[in-house]
Amino acid sequence: MLESCQNAQERWGGVHLLIDRWLQEREDLVKAFRELRDARPAFADKSKNGRFCQIMVDYLSAWHFEVCEQLVNEARAFDDVRGLELADKVGPRLDEIKDYALSFNDHCHKGECNDPERFAEALQKLGGQLRERFELEDCLIEVLHTAHKEEDPVQA
Repeated sequence: MLESCQNAQERWGGVHLLIDRWLQEREDLVKAFRELRDARPAFADKSKNGRFCQIMVDYLSAWHFEVCEQLVNEARAFDDVRGLELADKVGPRLDEIKDYALSFNDHCHKGECNDPERFAEALQKLGGQLRERFELEDCLIEVLHTAHKEEDPVQA
């Protein structure tokens, strides 16, 4: 998971300060996930659990309220029908994953993470969904970024 995170940083780094900051949050999220996953037993480490959940909620919020909003606004400004259609297509799945992640967060904050087997299962499912989410986010960024890059005057 971290390797694809680093690859995305290389690909999109410098495109926009907002995306750079958000990609750093993604890297922090992946590291916090690994720390929690590798703790034994994971659910018992309240500090790592709380840190992971806080980073995850911040990451999801940044995507929803900052990054995605910016990309969609940019697509509208450039009249990018393809990008807007992709955002409409990918959006519902991103929302499903967000809802699962927020539910995971809520259960942990309510102290419902005390069953090691159920916690490990939920954490594993969350990891798979976050991996899928990263791929969808990267796809959306790539389509919108490519469509809106300024043409190289030498090649034009």
